[in-house]
Amino acid sequence: MPAYPATSRISGPLIRARDWLDQRGKPAWIVAMILGFVFFWPVGLALLGYMIWSKRMFGCSTRTRARYYAPSTGNSAFDAYREETLKRLEDEHREFVDFLQKLREAKDKSEFDQFMQNRGEKTDA
Repeated sequence: MPAYPATSRISGPLIRARDWLDQRGKPAWIVAMILGFVFFWPVGLALLGYMIWSKRMFGCSTRTRARYYAPSTGNSAFDAYREETLKRLEDEHREFVDFLQKLREAKDKSEFDQFMQNRGEKTDA
């Protein structure tokens, strides 16, 4: 069974190219964009737009948050176990990210409250 779902003749190679660049990270995307500008500027512009739109430019690719769909191994018990484990890990990751965001917000509030308290002490003196 193929790793990619049935796609058109155009989108299939584009998906494979995107995945190939994702495996190599942000530097590969930047090199591809620069080469696009050098050889045919609309390609470079399209890559830049795609990198910004998909948040690859800023290092927070949405593909890291997307579900991973692997092809079936043919063993339904293992496939079910794998899907359940991946879902659990994604849920734990989401909870951890939410926890970190709450910690950042609490730290910011604490620092702001301390600033306001120190500012109030300076104006009273």
